[in-house]
Amino acid sequence: MSIHVFGIRHHGPGCARALRAALDELKPDILLIEGPPDAEHVLPLLTKEEMKPPVALLVYAADKPNQAVFFPFTHFSPEWQALTYGMQHNVPARFMDLPHAIHFARQRETDEENHSETPIEAEDEHKSTQSVAVPQEAEQLLQDDPLAMLSYAAGYEDHEGWWEQQIEQRLDTTGLFEGILEAMTELRSGRPPKNEEEALREAYMRQTIKAASKEGFQRIAVVCGAWHAPVLVDPEAHKGDTSLLKGLKKVKVEATWIPWTNSRLSYRSGYGAGIYSPGWYEHLWAFPGNATPHWMARAAHLLREQGMDASSASVIEAVRLAESLAALRDMPQPGLADAHEAILTVLCHGEQAPMNLIREKMEIGERMGTVPSDAPVVPLQRDLEMHQRRLRLKPSTEIVTLDLDLRKETDLGRSQLLHRLQLLHVPWGTPVHVSGKSGTFHEYWRLQWKVDFVIALIEANVWGNTIAEAAAAYAIDQARNTESLPTLTSLLNECILATLPRAVEQLLQELQKRAAVTADIHHLMRALPPLTTIVRYGDVRNTQADFILPIIQGLFERIVIGLPGACSSLDNDAAKQMIESINQAQSSVALLEIEALQEEWYATLKRIMEDEQIHGLVRGRCCRILLDQQILPEEELQRLTGLTLSPAVPATQAAFWIEGILQGSGLVMLHQDNLWRVLDGWVSMLTTDTFTQLLPILRRAFSGFASPERRAMGEKIKHLHTQTTQPTKSVTGQSSEASFDAANARLVLPTLAQILGVTFDDR
Repeated sequence: MSIHVFGIRHHGPGCARALRAALDELKPDILLIEGPPDAEHVLPLLTKEEMKPPVALLVYAADKPNQAVFFPFTHFSPEWQALTYGMQHNVPARFMDLPHAIHFARQRETDEENHSETPIEAEDEHKSTQSVAVPQEAEQLLQDDPLAMLSYAAGYEDHEGWWEQQIEQRLDTTGLFEGILEAMTELRSGRPPKNEEEALREAYMRQTIKAASKEGFQRIAVVCGAWHAPVLVDPEAHKGDTSLLKGLKKVKVEATWIPWTNSRLSYRSGYGAGIYSPGWYEHLWAFPGNATPHWMARAAHLLREQGMDASSASVIEAVRLAESLAALRDMPQPGLADAHEAILTVLCHGEQAPMNLIREKMEIGERMGTVPSDAPVVPLQRDLEMHQRRLRLKPSTEIVTLDLDLRKETDLGRSQLLHRLQLLHVPWGTPVHVSGKSGTFHEYWRLQWKVDFVIALIEANVWGNTIAEAAAAYAIDQARNTESLPTLTSLLNECILATLPRAVEQLLQELQKRAAVTADIHHLMRALPPLTTIVRYGDVRNTQADFILPIIQGLFERIVIGLPGACSSLDNDAAKQMIESINQAQSSVALLEIEALQEEWYATLKRIMEDEQIHGLVRGRCCRILLDQQILPEEELQRLTGLTLSPAVPATQAAFWIEGILQGSGLVMLHQDNLWRVLDGWVSMLTTDTFTQLLPILRRAFSGFASPERRAMGEKIKHLHTQTTQPTKSVTGQSSEASFDAANARLVLPTLAQILGVTFDDR
């Protein structure tokens, strides 16, 4: 019986190629691979044609799906090559890591103890008991990335570059794993496992090796992370593994395969065993001996797709430059750094923007794998897949924009599906506002699928076995457990958009109960916009607006009764919140276009506008709303402005009134000459100290206008007291009519008449 330990680095094409060659030579009768034993029952799916990496094993707690872990694999993952070797040669392949049924149980115990012991603290304890004295930074590096220490010892600052040159681009793999084992043995000499979790994992691995040996296997191939290799060579030398693993609690777990992406293999995604450039490593796997020319050709093709110049001659020059750089650095062939510099210099002409594109599309990439249709999934995910096929919505990691016409059955179905997924916290699509396009029958979405949406679907499966059932049940539960009226109306709006009749009926009942007891004016006003939106969508989504309008009218009556009292005794912050609520109510009233409601609403705003005890910001905003609706006559505006900006009114309140009335479009205000004269006179009367005190308020009042509008306002003030024949300027800064000098104009007429060929003064 012989044990052969192959220490590898996860997701390395050189390691994967060397491992495959070593297995072909060894011809083991069993493969033990670092991975979750909980997922062994789904390994046979590797033989399916639909299984195309990158993919990942998903292991999660059955009773708590958000307690989950991913194990990604791609073509150049050594573990993937070991598994496929076993499947192709009928060699048993087993995972030998500590089961996640134990991991999850231990995590729950830690949570119950309020995180009294964390892995970081355990690492610190082990660091304090190390028998080998090393600098603190080096010790931390040893714990995080032990292979980096070897690169620094070899004189490389970039350990990724060292590993790429020494391992990933190596064509002669003779003695590779022996060298890795020797190096790791030296690094781990005299060091215990860095924490209790690592000790348990390595103990379980050794127990698995012992079990395989007892079963009579003669050539045992062990594939594990290089760090673990030294402690697995001789399992019998480690005593106490059985007692260490005894009595560990377990929880029930489930496992399946899910699609993965190259970008999720990178360090950038936060994946602990990630690599810097998964796209480059995949290229090395596909072109082991001639990677540079193919890489340059791909880069040129990508740039040409974006409309940039990248000729064949430039590709040749880039290849030559990369090879020259490698020769100067005494490298056998160009690496990623050499290729990067050559592309930046020759193909990108020193510009960083196209280089960023190459980084995103080639060095990392967004290719997503596929898994067999018979892979274990929860019913909710199966229902989503059915809808995706029916509605022709293929999940993609690329950002896709959808323009949906809700009058079409397919587009309406897509909208319903995306809204239902949003309710279930699966934001596959995000609604997008497109300027210049309107209509209640149009929706615009930005779609991007993320692999971790699978976890959200598993969690949401507790609400139902179909997307519609789960979304409705979740919405009803949320409605029963929320006290906020705006939240409830927003939820009702989402259910209307998602076409969930059962949830809508329940939410209407809850809404009526909440509205009857809610006394908060802010909540009442902020509850209106979602309801008015529902009424507007009724004709497209077959929603019966008749059930919504009575609720709106009931809320509105309570608003107009309680709003004047709620506006009294407000400080500055409360006044700002109040006008935000008033703005939402105003948009709702304008959208409904119900004459009786509008008359009652504007009468209420007029009462507030004329009440001198109410904060100036609120009165000014009410005045502006009435002005925009052409309800406030110019004479009334002039009278009100004169009273508000009179010396008897505190300057601060007058300034807040100005801020309130200036909210909105600047074009309307440009035509109010009397308002500008009174405002100019008020500012002129301010003392220097008062003006300095009020300047921030005045600046804030004008900051909302566009630059052309502010420029036109300045010109208006400039010419406010000049002769009436002098024109004001428009928003664009151009004079609306020129000053006319008849004498000067007459001098031009003879010449103009001669040009036009007509007579002038009988000449």
